[in-house]
Amino acid sequence: MQTEGMRAKGQVLPSRVRWRRPHHWLAYGLGVGLFPWAPGTVGTLAAIPLYLLLRPLPLIGYLAVLLLMFLIGVWACGKTARELHASDPSSIVWDEILGFLLAMTAAPPGWPWLLAGFIPFRCFDILKPWPIDALDKQVSGGLGIMLDDVAAGAMTCLLLQSAMQILNPI
Repeated sequence: MQTEGMRAKGQVLPSRVRWRRPHHWLAYGLGVGLFPWAPGTVGTLAAIPLYLLLRPLPLIGYLAVLLLMFLIGVWACGKTARELHASDPSSIVWDEILGFLLAMTAAPPGWPWLLAGFIPFRCFDILKPWPIDALDKQVSGGLGIMLDDVAAGAMTCLLLQSAMQILNPI
C-alpha cells in the first residue's frame, strides 16, 4: 500500500507501509495511525473498545496487560521508527493506545468518565507540559516514543483518581 502526504509536525507518512512486518501493524495501531488527520486522536479513540474489553479484569490483570503492551510497544515502535528514519512519527499510535489505557486505570464505568479521561489525556499528549516535555526531548528510541504517552496517561489517571475522591468521598 502506498501512502504519502504531510502530517502533524511536518512529518511525512511512510512512503511504503510494510504490512508483512508485525511490528508495523502494532506500531500503527492496526492501521489507525495512517488516518490522514489527527492520528494520535484517532489512535486514542481506537483504544476505547480495547479499554471496554479489558475493564472487567482484576486490577492486577489489567496492569499486567499494560506492562506487556509497554514492553511490546518499546520494541515495535522503536523498530518501526528506525525503519522510517524518524524519531517519533505521528503514524505510530501504539503509545497513545497504551497511554489512554493507563489513564483509565481503575476509572469508574460510564461514558462521562471515558470523556473525562479522553480530553485531558489528549491535552497532556498534545501540549506536553512538564515532565512530559522533558521525557519527549531527553529519551529517544522506542522507550522515548512510549514514555511521553505513559507520563500523559499517568497524569490523567491521577487527575481522574482525584476527581473520583472529590466527587465520591469515602
